Amino acid sequence: MARNPILEEIYAARELLLAEYKGDVHAYIQAARERALASGRPIAVPKQRTKRCTGAADPGVVRTEDHLSAAH
Repeated sequence: MARNPILEEIYAARELLLAEYKGDVHAYIQAARERALASGRPIAVPKQRTKRCTGAADPGVVRTEDHLSAAH
């Protein structure tokens, strides 16, 4: 398999970041969240997307305009 120096650099940076947390990604994320909250800067909270926004239909509801008819 060919070496990829970019990926190797990313993996090395990840190891350095996680070294303090003994490789525990969850502990790192929790500490990052705590640092962000302690910073006092606003944190964006994305609005939950709805099924309508994503185009998914509600169970049992068929939107005819979303379906192509083979007869047409």
